[in-house]
Amino acid sequence: MVFPGMGPVPFAEAARFLLVNPVARRMTAEASEVLGYPLIDRWREADGDYSEYAQVAFLVGCLALAEWAREEHGVDARVCAGPSFGGKAAAIHAGALSFADGVLMTARWARFLEDFSAGEHGHVVTQSFARVPAGELARITAELADRGAWHEVSCEVDEDFHMLSLGRDELDWLGRRIRAAGGLPLYTMYPPMHVSLFGPLRGRIESEVLGGLRFADPALPLIADQDGRAVDTGEEVRTMLADGFERPVRWPRVVAALRRHGVGTLYVCGHDALFGRVPATRRNFTVVPADPRTALRPRRRGPAPAR
Repeated sequence: MVFPGMGPVPFAEAARFLLVNPVARRMTAEASEVLGYPLIDRWREADGDYSEYAQVAFLVGCLALAEWAREEHGVDARVCAGPSFGGKAAAIHAGALSFADGVLMTARWARFLEDFSAGEHGHVVTQSFARVPAGELARITAELADRGAWHEVSCEVDEDFHMLSLGRDELDWLGRRIRAAGGLPLYTMYPPMHVSLFGPLRGRIESEVLGGLRFADPALPLIADQDGRAVDTGEEVRTMLADGFERPVRWPRVVAALRRHGVGTLYVCGHDALFGRVPATRRNFTVVPADPRTALRPRRRGPAPAR
C-alpha cells in the first residue's frame, strides 16, 4: 500500500467520503475527539490547501481508504510506503504509531510548519514541473547558481518530473526557463518542504512533537521515501519522519525498493494526482486507486434472481 503525498484536495468529494463511509466516519469522530474540535467544520472554514485541518483530514482519509481497500479487494499489504506527507499515514498503517498519536502529530506538525514558514523563510516556495529531463534540470540549476539564487531539488518524482524549492522572486524566471526547455510548470506549493533551510524546524519538531510520542517497530516492511531504505525499528521510523524536513523525496528509489520486495500491485490509498500516475510507477506496477471517488461509487450488483 502506498499513501500519496498531499496536494490540493476537492473538499466536497473528500468530506463526503469522511462523512458517508462507516470506517471514515468513525475515524473522523475519533480524530475530532482527540483534537477537541469538529474536524470537518474547521476544514470547511479554513483557508489554503495545507491548513492544519486539511492535513489531518487528508491523513484520516488515507487511513480509512486503506481499510476500504482491504474490505473491497480482500488484500493485506506486504509492504508499505508513503512519499512526503504520506509517510505519516504509512507509519500509522504499519503499526509504528497509534492513530491518536498520528492525528496529534499531524496537527502540531502543521502549526509548527506554518509558523516557521511565515517567518525567516516566508519567501521560499516549491515549484513542481514535468517534461524536464535530469540533464536539462542540471543546466537550469546551474543558471540559478550563476544568478546567485538559492535553490534545492525537493522531490524527484520521475526522470523528467521534479520539484524545485527557491525564492518567490525567481518563480517567473523559472517558469520561462522551464517552458523554453519544453517543460510544463505545474503547482506552486507553500509552505515548502524537504529543504535544508528547515533544519531548525526539524530540531523543534524532534524535541517538541516526535520526542513525546511512542514509536513501535513497524509490523510490516516500511520503505523510506528519501532513499528507498527499509525502516525496521520505531526509532528508524521517527528518524524517517524527521528526515522529511531536510532531505528530498526520491520516488524512483522507492519504486526500485518495492520491486526488490517482489511487489507487483500498488494500492494507492488517498487522493492522488501524482505518485501513482507517473510512468515510473505505471511501468513497474499494476496501480489500483483507492480514492474518495472510487470508494463512493455504488457497488455493482449482480442480476436479480429468477423468479
